[in-house]
Amino acid sequence: MLPAAEAPQVELVSRVSREGFRQAFRHYPAGVVVVTADAGRGPVGFTATSLSSLSLDPPLISFGIATGSSSWPHLRDATTAVVNFLGADQEPLARRFATSGIDRFAAPTSWHRLPGGEPALDGTSGRLTVRIEQLVTAGDHRLVLARVEEISLAHAPQPLLYHDGRYHPLPSAHTTTAERS
Repeated sequence: MLPAAEAPQVELVSRVSREGFRQAFRHYPAGVVVVTADAGRGPVGFTATSLSSLSLDPPLISFGIATGSSSWPHLRDATTAVVNFLGADQEPLARRFATSGIDRFAAPTSWHRLPGGEPALDGTSGRLTVRIEQLVTAGDHRLVLARVEEISLAHAPQPLLYHDGRYHPLPSAHTTTAERS
């Protein structure tokens, strides 16, 4: 029988600070997507780690967007959007769409328009085309509730994860413990 693992030490804090809140969520890995949209003023997009499935019937998702971001006014006015799933090799794309003050759709970004006019990134592992149903005020963000209208899955590479302030590939199920060290 293996010995029981020691319980991790947990620091109890009585107040919530911005830094403490960030630090708490640095311990929680999240998948990385790029959300793209066009409300008639040109394509916009941003990197997000807040994607969540909400409902199977109807198929609903949610994600958050900061109201101070350059993409917010465009997404607020859009009726549809595309959630582009990123693979482990697409960290440069994630960083590009997380950078302020640049044309995220300029070269080297490769993208195309879907039949409905939505901008979609090329080479991703898949995408969801969604209809925005509701924007919920949530502090300095808006929670976007959207109905999935189309699913396109190209291939299933290792996903890109965000953890502890950095991007990481998910270790392969075939990777041994020694290989991960």
